[in-house]
Amino acid sequence: MTLDSFRGEIGQDKMMEWYEETFKAIEEGDIVSGHIMRIDPNYVIVDVGYKSEGIIPLSEFSEDELKAIQPGNTIEVYVEEKENGEGNIVLSKEKARRIRIWGILEESYRSGVPIDARIIRKVKGGLSVDIGIKAFLPGSQVDIKPVKDMGRLVGEVCQVKILKMDKRRGNVVVSRRAVIEESINKLRRKLIEAWKNETPVEGVVKNITDYGVFIDLGGIDGLLHITDISWSRVSHPSEIFKIGDRVSVRVLKYDSQTDRVSLIYKSKEDPWEKVAEKYPIGSRVKGRVTSVTDFGAFIYIEDGIEGLIHVSEMSWTGDVNPMHIVSVGQEIESVVKAIDFRARKMSLSLKRLKPISWEDIKDKYPPGSVVEGKVRNITDFGAFVTIEDGIDGLVHISEMAWLRRIKHPSDMLRKGQKVKALVVEVNPEKKRMYLSLKRLTPDPWKSTLPEKYSPGTNVEGTVKRFTDFGVFVELEEGVEGLVHMSEVDVEPDTKVKDAMKIGDRVWAKVIRIEPEEKKIGLSIKEYNRERVR
Repeated sequence: MTLDSFRGEIGQDKMMEWYEETFKAIEEGDIVSGHIMRIDPNYVIVDVGYKSEGIIPLSEFSEDELKAIQPGNTIEVYVEEKENGEGNIVLSKEKARRIRIWGILEESYRSGVPIDARIIRKVKGGLSVDIGIKAFLPGSQVDIKPVKDMGRLVGEVCQVKILKMDKRRGNVVVSRRAVIEESINKLRRKLIEAWKNETPVEGVVKNITDYGVFIDLGGIDGLLHITDISWSRVSHPSEIFKIGDRVSVRVLKYDSQTDRVSLIYKSKEDPWEKVAEKYPIGSRVKGRVTSVTDFGAFIYIEDGIEGLIHVSEMSWTGDVNPMHIVSVGQEIESVVKAIDFRARKMSLSLKRLKPISWEDIKDKYPPGSVVEGKVRNITDFGAFVTIEDGIDGLVHISEMAWLRRIKHPSDMLRKGQKVKALVVEVNPEKKRMYLSLKRLTPDPWKSTLPEKYSPGTNVEGTVKRFTDFGVFVELEEGVEGLVHMSEVDVEPDTKVKDAMKIGDRVWAKVIRIEPEEKKIGLSIKEYNRERVR
């Protein structure tokens, strides 16, 4: 609505009353709001609701401000003259801004509330900052610690407190340090409260070392030791964190005198307290392979709980390379085999996911059948031979040879050796298969020895040992004959041990053989009589 149409709308008398009222409302030194009407060559014309137009010199506007001006924009101005020689109101944008700024600064100074400041440049003794007007930030008030290179702060925006101000001279001295100190004190109180109440605090990962992580809690650094990161094994903190990560931690210990803070990231509750309940023996668990070694694979189940699948539990044969079975990062299922609560160890098994049916094995390998396998393990009492995946047969030391004396199974077999054996028995209840090597050939006591050592045969042997009832003579490896005292040919009143000694070679005649009892009776006396005849 134009001024003429407005006058016509309310009438001449009302218009005069409005002029007088407005004229009284605006006084020199007031700060009023107006609307920009247009831009003249020398002035920005503003309507402040007075009978005449207001003018602001163009010199008070920057080029960018002039480009942004649009008719109708609201602007706050200071009234310098109600009416100059040309009948205009002389206004100042800059004076209005400075008055408002000083009002804000005085309130900030009185209340102690910090204000924003932009660091302009480095000056003698400190920094020049913009807080709406230029202010001085002394070097001693930049930080709580000495700053070697204050120039690097130029361009930053920070909060400061006003220490001194002189409005008449336009001087203001500010402190960034006071804001930091206040922030640190608040943080100290927060950390003490968090320490006592065991409540979490937020921070940012600042540095990572071999032994832990330094976290910025907002002005105070805390150390999160590697042992307090997780209940699980952590080889290096970088496995869990990277610089810049925001994390929630708890205060483990706080020294308010030195501001040393020890932090903890792992959960409050020890997961091992509920292992027996959550993972009973025989239960199936899912996990992720974290490491593979020659002896097995480590499986991550949950934070603090890791299990080991030993190589012997990866296959029923046990003759496998763990790296051919699992790989790092693989998600797998396994069976809980055993738990050592004191050592905080869990043994897992892959092979037990598929139990063996020993009844089927019994039908598949009946007694008397010949099998072929590889020697998996050798013990003092025998050797275990793998017949197929998960099926081991035991060859007892007594089943290795008919006649040969075997002190240890390793005298006859070696680990990894392929052998053939005879199935003696399969016991499903004990989950055992018993094998024999010697039974692949006939028992010499029933086949060759009765003919070889038939009664009347002269034989030569070695004296092995003496007993109260006679002398044992070794005829060949594993075959001995007994010369009874009545069949030893010695002079009267002469002791047998005086007539011969262990290791002597002697001749004798076979007088009997008992294959079932594995006994051979010999007579030196009969042999000598025959020689005499």
